[in-house]
Amino acid sequence: MTRFDDRFVRALPGDAEPANFVRQVRGAAYSRVTPTPVTQPRLLAWVPRVAELLGLPEAPTDEWVRVLGGNHTLEGMAPYAACYGGHQFGNWAGQLGDGRAITLGELIAPDQSRWELQLKGPGPTPYSRRADGRAVLRSSLRELVCSEAMFHLGVPTTRALALVATGDDVVRDLLYDGNARPEPGAITTRVAPSFLRFGSYELPASRGDVALLKALVDFTLTTHFPGLGAPSADSYLRFFAEVSRRTASLMMEWQRVGFVHGVMNTDNMSILGLTIDYGPYGWLEGFDPSWTPNTTDLPGRRYAFGNQPSVAQWNLLSLANALLPLVEDQQALEAVLDGYSEVAAGAQLAMMRKKLGLLEHPERERDDRELMRDLYRVLVSTETDMTLFFRGLAAVTPALRDAADDALVKPLAEAFYAPHEVEGGVLAGFGAWLRRWLARAGADGRPHEVRAAQMNAVNPLYVPRNYLAQTVISATEQGELSMLQQWLEVLARPYDEQPGMERWAARRPEWARHQPGSSMLSCSS
Repeated sequence: MTRFDDRFVRALPGDAEPANFVRQVRGAAYSRVTPTPVTQPRLLAWVPRVAELLGLPEAPTDEWVRVLGGNHTLEGMAPYAACYGGHQFGNWAGQLGDGRAITLGELIAPDQSRWELQLKGPGPTPYSRRADGRAVLRSSLRELVCSEAMFHLGVPTTRALALVATGDDVVRDLLYDGNARPEPGAITTRVAPSFLRFGSYELPASRGDVALLKALVDFTLTTHFPGLGAPSADSYLRFFAEVSRRTASLMMEWQRVGFVHGVMNTDNMSILGLTIDYGPYGWLEGFDPSWTPNTTDLPGRRYAFGNQPSVAQWNLLSLANALLPLVEDQQALEAVLDGYSEVAAGAQLAMMRKKLGLLEHPERERDDRELMRDLYRVLVSTETDMTLFFRGLAAVTPALRDAADDALVKPLAEAFYAPHEVEGGVLAGFGAWLRRWLARAGADGRPHEVRAAQMNAVNPLYVPRNYLAQTVISATEQGELSMLQQWLEVLARPYDEQPGMERWAARRPEWARHQPGSSMLSCSS
């Protein structure tokens, strides 16, 4: 029998108002609220690997479909919406909270691990502000696919168990341009050890509610970071240092695979160092550090690919300010923040060496960093697909080192969006860099086959590109579910060559360059 508990509800103060209406909630970490039933819950996708993790059936029962559609709760579930705040695009937004998410409860798996089950899109909560608490199929499918893809890529992330159609339409304005239209509604079931985020601590701190802040941090320490010691000023500082370390590591994982979150507000930053809240995300097609997939992030591009590590540090500063009343040592917090840059720089070097198949040599650090900087310059000299470039790099063998530039670059041909541009100075630039890289790699003394295998283990072939997502969304809206299932299976093996599945690795076609959903998205869901 499935067992549920909820330490969050038992340990922390809740909202005293039982009614479900929009309001400011003070002195509470959550509000009790149940999902609003939908017309016709229908299963669109079930992820067996996550079900096995949770100790659930390989295929869901009708009862579970009703649960995940928001029409039923099981014994032991204690549904609630969390109360938190956050900085959005650098500005304090005040109370935000789970406006379209409801945690059903904490499931205890057969191995005694604990997982929060959260529905995204199950109806209004006290934190819905002017919204309806619902989600549309396109954003729900994107979240399910990307969270599972990230897991198999080896990137820390929340998981997804199921996608359920509601049978109800939801009106959304995709690009915030006044063209709202009805879309099919859906609910994603998200799974994580916790959905606590930076904003969970910012809100009580902003209100001067030190008692609630302390209760939240103490709960976090004892529940999720027991190795840091009993709650005290010292353990609060160690907690911040650990969150900083995990966040720096996460940023490098995003950089490694070319993921752009799109909306790195502090309410979208996991305290556990997980990728959380998949909204207007994107994957680098042409390598461009200034690219953002989020129309709301234009023209400032605060959350562009190249800015993500520094934005994470800014977000950590906001968390440090929230924790200051407990740590009571501003200099110690600042020292951790200052150390973030060093940790991130070291992690970036290690990550790029793996992508390039280079062994660590302390005496070559300066030269390796220069090699990497020059690579970025070459990649932006013509529109170059990041995923296909790094995947193809393993096929550039030492035997090609003395070949002409066009032969040397040929294994990378699929990465270029405008092959006719790869000539003259651009071709020479790629050729010169590749020869330097081959010389540096050869100095490690390893066979090329060994190096190539290492590179292909960290440079994926399959990532959930936006244009593919839009293609699958269109098919699913028409009732064709096999395409979604095939894509999920392909993404479960992102580093493996999969004969017959080449379509899922192809670079973005020209027709998708400016198509809404295939290139840019908004925060609309």
